[in-house]
Amino acid sequence: MAKKGIARAARKELADVPQQLAALASMSVPDLAEKYLEVYGEPTRSRNRDYLKKRLAFRIQELAEGGLSTRAVARISELGDKLPERWRMRQVEEPKPATPPPPPSAADGRDTRLPPPGTVLMRMYKGTQHRVTVREDGIEYEGQLHRSLSSVAKLITGTAWNGFTFFGLKDGSPKAVKS
Repeated sequence: MAKKGIARAARKELADVPQQLAALASMSVPDLAEKYLEVYGEPTRSRNRDYLKKRLAFRIQELAEGGLSTRAVARISELGDKLPERWRMRQVEEPKPATPPPPPSAADGRDTRLPPPGTVLMRMYKGTQHRVTVREDGIEYEGQLHRSLSSVAKLITGTAWNGFTFFGLKDGSPKAVKS
């Protein structure tokens, strides 16, 4: 009796495959990303709708009907180095970090990429020289305290900037004067 139940469940799942594949066509990108997490067990970094639909369609069919045959897997292994580079890279599974590492910070919570407190950073922008002072509790610019160099750079330029790049700290040649 148990075998009949398993066979019935397998047939039901196979019959459901066309419906699942048809449902992919009307899904939004966030829905596709959620479905990807469900069937692959890991989040996707892609937001390309067509790519996600193709990957999901393949995986749904693979789960319902089985993956590659043992003969096909053996043949792929046999070909080895004759495979194109991009195919070989797929064969090697490398662990991917789930989240990017946090920015380095000192024991007191300060970002270690910042110069020591008291350092004055200068930047000439559109003919005006801008000066900021690094403090223990943030960045001082024109008498106001800001949370980050990026917020000061945005205030100066009116557009989003990486503060370390704007003030020349990323390229190794800081435009800083110790005061």
